[in-house]
Amino acid sequence: MNAKTIEFSERSRLLEQTAFEFSLQDIPEPNLYRELFPYDEVPKVSFNHRKVPLHMPDHIWITDTTFRDGQQSRAPYTVEQIVHLFKLLHKLGGPKGLIRASEFFLYSEKDKKAVYECQSLGYEFPEITSWIRASRKDFELVKDMEIKETGMLVSCSDYHIFNKLKMTRKQALEHYLDVVKQALEFGIIPRCHFEDITRADFYGFVVPFAAELMKLSKETGIQIKIRACDTMGFGVTYPGAALPRSVQGIIYGLRHHAHVPSEAIEWHGHNDFYRVVNNSTNAWLYGAASVNCSLLGIGERTGNCPLEAMVFEYAQLRGTLDGMDPTAITEIARYYEKELGYKIPPQTPFVGRNFNVTRAGIHADGLLKDEEIYNIFDTGKILGRPPEVAITNVSGLAGIAHWYNGFYHPDQPIDKNHPMIVKMKEKIDEMFAEGRSGAMADEELEAMVQAFSTASAK
Repeated sequence: MNAKTIEFSERSRLLEQTAFEFSLQDIPEPNLYRELFPYDEVPKVSFNHRKVPLHMPDHIWITDTTFRDGQQSRAPYTVEQIVHLFKLLHKLGGPKGLIRASEFFLYSEKDKKAVYECQSLGYEFPEITSWIRASRKDFELVKDMEIKETGMLVSCSDYHIFNKLKMTRKQALEHYLDVVKQALEFGIIPRCHFEDITRADFYGFVVPFAAELMKLSKETGIQIKIRACDTMGFGVTYPGAALPRSVQGIIYGLRHHAHVPSEAIEWHGHNDFYRVVNNSTNAWLYGAASVNCSLLGIGERTGNCPLEAMVFEYAQLRGTLDGMDPTAITEIARYYEKELGYKIPPQTPFVGRNFNVTRAGIHADGLLKDEEIYNIFDTGKILGRPPEVAITNVSGLAGIAHWYNGFYHPDQPIDKNHPMIVKMKEKIDEMFAEGRSGAMADEELEAMVQAFSTASAK
């Protein structure tokens, strides 16, 4: 590596080394980082105590993979379901299009029909992009369907290059560049998915490859994009953590050593080690303009970054929702449960049935007096979901009526002295008198509503 020039940075107001050369290290045997990934033990995190500066881009946004990665881990969506969810993504993204793009498969007639129907809606955002195999036939399909950008797999760890593709690093790089050039010939923006980047030789393969892509971008005038894929969820954000697992190190290295502009860097994470939201947020903080997510985090194995989580990460970092409409998140959650039969774990933030339900009696008392005491924000205003109180023997008629009205008829509340509410309280008191200790589950209360509303009608 040779530093060739220094330039004055308008952002840091300092002289910085800007030109670096990292050559491809075409080693004869794969480097599997066995000291970090022993396989028969829990993976290790190593530190080199090197820290990189924050570099929040001027503009950040979210992209969606619900209909690609998300669809690889569940029963395929119907065309009608895809169109409905696409409309909700558009609503959620708001007028500024902060849900910038959504990627689709193009292989089956159903896939194509879904794309055509979403295209017919005429939305600018989310932009419809594709994910294809690296073949001329697929590039022709992308072009014919008038899709401007496509993702393509360019695995970058030796696990994939040597053990899956059975290539050397040089062969893989040359193969990938040939595929990218084919896309450029068709005038298609290539989005290169750097699969398994958190187990890859960063300076021996990732940076030299990314630098070659940036050279092609300059030659053709088409900005090639790089999706940094934390395929196995190994990314960490500890200060001073070493590559290849350091999220901030990866983003900094792509920007600083390979000269990939922030707007061309996208982070794609998985949740194998419960780090997917934190890793995605840090990718933003250190210079990636885009984070790739799926609705409810549905994706391969442990899933992708939940798109709804990054909506609120954006709002906390920017101090504004910038026109995003989070009530669409509640609509999305209800659609998944009622129309798709997907069971959302009840404690899931923002979308689970119990995420803003208070169960402890003393907390319920505080919530009823002032909901701000035990509610993270005005969930009624922001998500269209007012806080709820779990029902116990100390909830009283008012607490039971509060649950019922919020659960069934928030716009037409019934009085606490309604005969059905009185009967429910009598039954609940009886159950606790017989030894029950835990709060009533919604399903139990729903059964009571059905039984006592029928009895009251008679």
